[in-house]
Parts: sequence; C-alpha cells; structure tokens
Amino acid sequence: GCQLYPFCGALFGICSMVTLTVVAVDPSLVIRARLASLGLLSRRKALGVLAATWLYSAGWSLPPFFGWSAYVPEGLMTSCSWDYMTFTPSVRSYTMLFFIFVFFTPLFIIVFSHCCIFRAIRHAHGAISKISCEGTRDSAKRLHRMRSEWKMAKIALIVILLFVISWAPYSCTALTAPAG
Repeated sequence: GCQLYPFCGALFGICSMVTLTVVAVDPSLVIRARLASLGLLSRRKALGVLAATWLYSAGWSLPPFFGWSAYVPEGLMTSCSWDYMTFTPSVRSYTMLFFIFVFFTPLFIIVFSHCCIFRAIRHAHGAISKISCEGTRDSAKRLHRMRSEWKMAKIALIVILLFVISWAPYSCTALTAPAG
C-alpha cells in the first residue's frame, strides 16, 4: 500500500498538471497562429495528446520503483510519498529534475500561454470596441463572444492559481529537504 498510494498520487497529480498545460497551450496556439482550425483537434490527435500526457506522467511516477529515488513513509508515518529526505545523489537528482520538468516547466508554459491569451483578448477587445461604436449587429455579437472568452480565460487562470497554491506548501517542503 505504501508503494501504490504515492504512485497513484504522483501519476494523477502529474497528469492533472500536464492536462492543465495542454488546456492552456491549445487556445494560445490558436490565438498566436490566428487560425481557428488549429484549435480543432481531430479525434486521433486528441487521443495522441491524451496518450502522451499519461505516458509523460507514468515516466515520472515509475522511477522510484526502479531505484531512482523510492516511495517511503513520510512525516508521522501516516502517509507515503517519494523519498525527498535522503541525501543520496539518486534522490536529490530525482527530486530536482521532478520539480523542473513536472512543476516549474508546465507552470512556466501555463503562465506564458495565459499571458498570450490575455494580451490577444485585450487587443481584440479594443479593436471590437472601436468597431461597435458604429453600431453594427455583427460587432455586438463579436463583443459578446469576446467577453465570454475573457470570462472563460479568467476562470481557467483561477483554477490554475488554486492548483498552484494548493501544491505550493508541499512543493516548498520537498524542495528544501534535499538542500538540508
């Protein structure tokens, strides 16, 4: 149980972070490329992205089973996690690389993607506001759609911020442990 519990926690936690990254990158690519067709994933591409997400997550969850770090009891021995307290090169390297490739890189990509999205929406909103002064019905529809996209982008950002805030204390503890 002490091996399965942290493995599942790592697998599902990593998968959720990578999924949030994919969800942030897709609209950013559409906006940056200015081609709505890029945002439409075929079923095959969507399954490929889904498989890549799970493979990436499994790739970072399985190494403790094979000697690169380990799954061990932690704290008051009431739960288990990967070993981030042992001062061996294996444990230190796994912990540092884990946070670089599983936490900080996806977080950077998410923040960058949302900055691109917010900038594009703000720019488009200004352009549509100028057009809406003319009073056309089409511009009113565009303005309404832009406002709903802005609201969805804000909601996505809030979800991502809550995810980061909820994992930040554990992440700080796990990162400071290898430093002594």
